[in-house]
Amino acid sequence: MVSRSFTLVAGATVLNGVVASLYGESPLNHTCILEKPLLSCPPTNISTVDSCCSEAFGGLLLATQFWDTYTGLEAQGQLLPKKTWTLHGLWPDFCNGSYTQYCDLGRQYDPDPSPNTTTGTPSGTPVIPYTGPDIGTFVEDAGRADLKGWMNKYWIAQNQPNPDFWGHEFSKHATCFSTFDVPCYGPHYRKHEDVIDFFETTIMYYLRLPTYKWLTSSHIVPSNSTTYSVSRIQNALKKKYGHLPYVGCSGARWNETEQGRGSMDNGRTILSEVWYYFHVLGRPQDGRWRGIDATGSGTSCAKADGAVKYLKRTLGSEFEN
Repeated sequence: MVSRSFTLVAGATVLNGVVASLYGESPLNHTCILEKPLLSCPPTNISTVDSCCSEAFGGLLLATQFWDTYTGLEAQGQLLPKKTWTLHGLWPDFCNGSYTQYCDLGRQYDPDPSPNTTTGTPSGTPVIPYTGPDIGTFVEDAGRADLKGWMNKYWIAQNQPNPDFWGHEFSKHATCFSTFDVPCYGPHYRKHEDVIDFFETTIMYYLRLPTYKWLTSSHIVPSNSTTYSVSRIQNALKKKYGHLPYVGCSGARWNETEQGRGSMDNGRTILSEVWYYFHVLGRPQDGRWRGIDATGSGTSCAKADGAVKYLKRTLGSEFEN
């Protein structure tokens, strides 16, 4: 996993241990068409910008995708989509590459918080597991059966029900965007409007990033026998995206394998995730983005030639069409 350093939230309004909003905004006067949209990085002086109209908290965005080979819940009908990577999330890092999490415990819908404190340390504020109706019911209650149906095909969890995963992604990440803050929706805010907005925004960026198609165009396809170099995978994606994404691997380390024994290369060997980095102009919801290269090392995969496996999905783990 790439190194992403944690930063404690500073400046958020805290009431009884619950973050009410990142900047304590009024629900009034957020007519963004009247505001000059600002680029989300470098950081903006909050006194000079409407943080509902330009992203002023988590300005370095990551659109993340996974390649899993099974869900663990196939018997319950939870399957993977054919010939496509699955949606993982939309994450708001700070412009320096650090991040925070669970920024508004009043909007905590994660039944299994990870980590279970706001800082990931014992001294952090506890993130209490959510026990109410799952977040998928919020989508249903909004009359968006089509959205929930799409999410159940492409926004897929492993070893947990899909709605639990969606609740995790919203609670841990969406609450750390200034532009998804509840006051931004005005005095006639509809309950869970922010949840639907975040889901739609996350999907918008996912649909722009067809990782499977891009890899296939460079003859990189799932196989249980062919192996690839991570540089070839990175170059194929950079060719299409225009910037270098982070490519993540899981599984055994290269120097733990028979082929890599004795090597200093301790990168992992099973292709599993891709993170696309970008800034936004104005609100993330508006879709105006500027791609950038991944920060940090750019990969957790082994760098040896032919060290990475892009495995086929397990038989019976995919939808038929």
